[in-house]
Amino acid sequence: MSLEIIIVLVIMVLALYLFVTEKFGIDTVSVIVMILLMVSGILTPQEGFAGFTNPATITVTAMFAISAAVYKSGALSRVVILLNLIGRKSYLLTMVSLMLISGTLSAFMNDTAVVAILLPVTLDVAKKTGINPSKLLMPLSFGALLGGICTLIGTSTNILVSGIAQNEGLKPIAMFEMAPAGLCFLAVGIAYMTFFGSWLLPNRKEENSLAKEYGISQYVTEIILLPEAKSVGGTIKKSPLVKLIDINIIQVIRNEKALVPFPGLVLQAYDVLKISCDIEKLKSLLDYEGIKLKADKKIEDEDLLKDDLILVEALIPSGSKMENLTVKEYNFRQRFEEANVLAIRHRDEILYDSFSKVELKAGDVLLITAFKEEMIELKKSDDLVIISETDHRPFDLKKMLYIVSIVAAVVASAALHIAPIVLTATVGVAVLIALKFLKTEEAYQSINWKVVFMLAGILSLGTALEKTGTATLLASGLVKTLGTFGPQVLLSVFFGLTFLSTNFMSNNATAAILTPIAIKTALELGIDSRPFIMAVAFAASLSFMTPMGYQTNTMIYAPGNYRFKDYLVVGTPLNIILWILATLIIPYFFPF
Repeated sequence: MSLEIIIVLVIMVLALYLFVTEKFGIDTVSVIVMILLMVSGILTPQEGFAGFTNPATITVTAMFAISAAVYKSGALSRVVILLNLIGRKSYLLTMVSLMLISGTLSAFMNDTAVVAILLPVTLDVAKKTGINPSKLLMPLSFGALLGGICTLIGTSTNILVSGIAQNEGLKPIAMFEMAPAGLCFLAVGIAYMTFFGSWLLPNRKEENSLAKEYGISQYVTEIILLPEAKSVGGTIKKSPLVKLIDINIIQVIRNEKALVPFPGLVLQAYDVLKISCDIEKLKSLLDYEGIKLKADKKIEDEDLLKDDLILVEALIPSGSKMENLTVKEYNFRQRFEEANVLAIRHRDEILYDSFSKVELKAGDVLLITAFKEEMIELKKSDDLVIISETDHRPFDLKKMLYIVSIVAAVVASAALHIAPIVLTATVGVAVLIALKFLKTEEAYQSINWKVVFMLAGILSLGTALEKTGTATLLASGLVKTLGTFGPQVLLSVFFGLTFLSTNFMSNNATAAILTPIAIKTALELGIDSRPFIMAVAFAASLSFMTPMGYQTNTMIYAPGNYRFKDYLVVGTPLNIILWILATLIIPYFFPF
């Protein structure tokens, strides 16, 4: 074993550790890996930075913009009407319809974007039909994952695997090459959820009021600022209540009028402050001169909605600038002056105070109160997805048909081999911008730059595995250990290893590490590498067992009021069924 191989293995183990522990974002880890490979001399700067110009990275970037144009057209607003009609008739029919819709859209759009769009729609349907959200949101995510494996552009992982294969001198994956097997996975997944999964899904009682759901009444009380209070005459930002006690002021009532407590608001005598804090901080308020506690009262939605104030839930999507920051570090109050965070649903906890210490993660949900005017700004933000009300975008049939036609041309041109997908997707974005269906700023904002940097960085690891012979070494070890059992067993091993890994770390990172090894394993066996490539591509997106297995699973975690075990109970049987199915059908559609 050469020194170069040892260095690559050490870097790979370090990367795996950082991906699993999430000490840094996946984009940061990928860039760290890229830099280490160049600094160690394994890769030249040209080889290290080649990921940024790789067709896979450029294609994924273009597809983000195309997905944004489809969303902007308002075409998906029709889905609300359809699902509400179906929901009144049958829960199972609603669930199947939701999986088919999310699966179909995910075949041609980024699956994370599809779930972000359909999540508030699904919650709206649940509210109007009386179906518990926990009975619909997991099928929504699973449908999106199953649909994404039906086409090349369904997920960034498919495009990444195709790019790695192309770098190895093999044919890239064709637009609909994955469709026959992918549709089998989709059909079996829907059948499983219909006959088995639907009974395993939790049915937790939901509160009718957002205030009750978040337990706001237990932690919110009111205080009166008397003239001698030190906070009188100063701004909220400099108030001792905020600086010393770290309470969260969620509303200021002055002369019976509700005000949003933005940092620059000057407090006056006899202002009534609605505050959120724990019991110990509440007790410490008694030591402050000029503070009078009002009698405890139950807080309902209507108590927080005076004078055009609106109470909403907002999800932090993957790629949001809020990820890994606190509310304070994000400067929430400065960005949205007339909006206020009341509570945070952070994994299994609901937090009411000390927001300056809570590091936000994708999938967290914020309970926000804001004036109607500020709600417009919140909805425009790419850092939040309002999930407690449906985004009814204006429906323009003519505009929608133009946009759908452009997207269809992008897909058809690549499918008919008129031009590679990297070119057709890029041209499609240029046409959308030229015809003013998408503004340049909107195109830039739609791109999840964390995914772009992650892809560019992690591709360098694949290059290093190939260049140093590390992939060949690992493949030889696998063949010596399991080669006597035949290629179908090795293929099954790769599928199982991939889906197990992607349930605990980035699916793209898993694919980038295992694809070169899978290709070399096929070469060691002297067979076609296509079935092994497809095994990694399919398995990398079929992660149902954990909430962190895929971004869409994370997004539905808090809105669905799920627990970690729910994913294990519902997702593990599905993963095992698809593992067995993959072992049988991949060699059928992609012979050795």
